[in-house]
Amino acid sequence: MDVRIGMLHNPKELALDLGEVDRDKVKADVDGALAGPVSVLWLTDKDGRSVGVPTDRIAYVELGKADNTRKIGFAPER
Repeated sequence: MDVRIGMLHNPKELALDLGEVDRDKVKADVDGALAGPVSVLWLTDKDGRSVGVPTDRIAYVELGKADNTRKIGFAPER
């Protein structure tokens, strides 16, 4: 699953490929980090690298499709 995180005062976004993970668990982790006393959201990509994002700097979080399929070309969706 692809995750994109926009940061405050930064024109670039952080893009991670988490591999095959539970979308609802990732969403719950993000919700918990933003709502609670946690100051850093930790995510681990498919290669095992951990990335910490300060929660007070997160502008938005975009979760990709759960099945991790990517479209190639200009064929209409079926």
